[in-house]
Amino acid sequence: MVTPRGFFPREFLHHRRRVGEIIAVLSRHGLGWVLDQLGFGTHAARERGRLRGARLDHRVAGAAHLRMALEELGPTFIKIGQILSTREDLLPAEYISELARLRDRVPPVPFDAIVQEIERTFGRPMAQLFAEFDPEPLASASIGQVHAARLHLGTTVVVKVRKPGIAETIEEDLAILAQLARAAQRRAPLAEFYDLVGLVDEFAWTIRAELDYRREGRNADKLRQQFSDNPAIVIPSVIWERTAESVLTLKRIDGIPIDDVAAIDRAGIDRAALAQRAARIVLDAILVHGFFHADPHPGNFAVLPDGRIVAYDFGMVGRLDPVIRDNLLDALVGVIRQEPDRVIDALIRLNIIRHEAERAGLRRDLQHLLDRYYGMALGEYRLQEIASDLLAIVRRRHLVLPTELMLVLKTLMMHEGVGRHLDPKFEPFTVAEPYVRRILLERYLPQSWLPRLTETADDSIRLITELPRRIDRLLRQLEHSDIEVTMHIAEVQQIIQRLSAMINRLVIAILVAAGLISLGLLLSVWHPDWLIGWLGPVMGVGVAVLLATSVLLAWRVLRGQ
Repeated sequence: MVTPRGFFPREFLHHRRRVGEIIAVLSRHGLGWVLDQLGFGTHAARERGRLRGARLDHRVAGAAHLRMALEELGPTFIKIGQILSTREDLLPAEYISELARLRDRVPPVPFDAIVQEIERTFGRPMAQLFAEFDPEPLASASIGQVHAARLHLGTTVVVKVRKPGIAETIEEDLAILAQLARAAQRRAPLAEFYDLVGLVDEFAWTIRAELDYRREGRNADKLRQQFSDNPAIVIPSVIWERTAESVLTLKRIDGIPIDDVAAIDRAGIDRAALAQRAARIVLDAILVHGFFHADPHPGNFAVLPDGRIVAYDFGMVGRLDPVIRDNLLDALVGVIRQEPDRVIDALIRLNIIRHEAERAGLRRDLQHLLDRYYGMALGEYRLQEIASDLLAIVRRRHLVLPTELMLVLKTLMMHEGVGRHLDPKFEPFTVAEPYVRRILLERYLPQSWLPRLTETADDSIRLITELPRRIDRLLRQLEHSDIEVTMHIAEVQQIIQRLSAMINRLVIAILVAAGLISLGLLLSVWHPDWLIGWLGPVMGVGVAVLLATSVLLAWRVLRGQ
């Protein structure tokens, strides 16, 4: 595959084969608009036929074509699609639901490749590492696949193995995406609203974290430790002697899938109590410990016959520090008291709103939302509906939620769905109310605000002691005219691009005018007979071209280009 010459900037030439594959897949699925949104429409113009001329099955929605394209592009793009499926602040609902189908749809690699990867990792034959190892995988994902096994001591385990060569493929794709984001940030229409480089860096960090299975093992250990005094949840222990960067071995604990209502009923488990128990576990993890399982689809949870809940797959976790938690609670208090300004102040502190100019329009949207839910009883609230309304405002106002908040929201929404599947009468806000009241009360207890007061006093003392030195340094810089002022002008890149285009057109116009004047002067003193015969038709064509060019320039000026 050869990348079209001139299609992308020079920095992509090192990865031209892979870039060519990406272009071909976009072509087959009619996704040329992606390049337009990323600011490469001008570069793609000569390839427009390839990018938009592919034969498409128009019975398939655009969201489905995006999912199929990501599947075809391989593990990196599948994982990005899975991450995007948790970002309802960035994509409409139909794309979110379609991308959610990317889970557990990846074919496994041959068993021989898995054996080679395990033996290469530990430097020992398979027979010395495991007494038994099932060649049929229990599950296969974009990065790795899971097999059942048994240790020589008799312990049954599950072994998660990273697919061979996957790390190198992902690193090349991440390098391309990083270069694409840097180039797009200078020219893309999306760059006006989103930090494209920051989003790609965020995706890259998440994917690289999931590539290291030792990190997933540490996540499991931390979750097990924080729930050590809670008998309602079971976290499988990590077999560290059989764990490395590309291999994770966990003790096997089988249970009933948490969404298998019929099997739960056959086991005699109270589903209403199970839904309440699951909700308290989630709220404990998020609001009390600030560390939670952030991939809570039903396949990652099971129920033991005694009603305890088992968690699996700890590659994606979320963290919620106390400062973010307190600001979220402030926003919640503003919602309860019907105070949109209090909600907006909390969103500003959370860095969701970055410009005060957005306040007026956002206040109107929030007031309409609060009016919609005014007077409803606590049990009547539906997190899915509220979150959907909030995320519609976020997308309309081009806001971006911090990753931690989006993971919290997605986790709560998915657990609400599981709870209502278990018990149609499940009321998540009723379960959450005691947690919110307790946290709000703790904010006013001495043991909560005294440490903050101490920190504030330390900062104030440091500022007072350093203030004379800083003032002296500032005065010296003023005396020697050694102060630089840096300004950031909004949309400066777009202004520069427009000025550059204007200057280019002006230069071309001057060159054309100079050429015509020179030609006229030359013909006034030198006009041989052989030239006079065909000069008339040439002049006619020239006048026609000049008129057409003038009309085109006038049209573009009127359009403001």
